[in-house]
Order: sequence, then C-alpha cells, then structure tokens
Amino acid sequence: MMPFSDEDLQSPVSSIIKSKIAPMLARDGGAIQLLQIKDAKVYIQLQGACVGCSASGSTLKYIVEKELKAAIHPELEIVNVPQGMENRLEEF
Repeated sequence: MMPFSDEDLQSPVSSIIKSKIAPMLARDGGAIQLLQIKDAKVYIQLQGACVGCSASGSTLKYIVEKELKAAIHPELEIVNVPQGMENRLEEF
C-alpha cells in the first residue's frame, strides 16, 4: 500500500524527472513529460528521440523506474503512454 497520496507524489516525482531523468534522456535527443499521477501510477510519456527507439523499454525500466522507485517508493508504478494516447490513460 502506497503511503503517499497522488498529490503528495506530484512534487517529488516532477522534481526528479526535471532534475535527473530529463537531462539523461536529453543527451540522446530524448525527452520525458509527466502526464498524471493517479492511484500511485505515474503516467509519463517518452518523447523526442525516445519515440520509436528500440531502447525505450530499457530507458523506462533502468532509468525512469529505477530513479523514481529509489528516490520515492519501491512500489511506484510507471506507465509510458504512447504518443496520441494522452486522453485515454484509463486504458493503461
């Protein structure tokens, strides 16, 4: 059970994405956007060079998930929302 509300998670998740994860992805031409946090699921979207990149699955697991889980809570769930699906988060 997650000890934080979605509102509690917003600031630290956003901060880690901006300060740690985005700069790592930017080095390879990628980008990341935090879309929403709902029921302790962090909905993000990998953008830029990450779209269609064969390594984006690894990026999600070994950079995004690892950083957020280590810094905030090991049970956070990270969901990468494909381009064009931003208004259909309930499907993920």
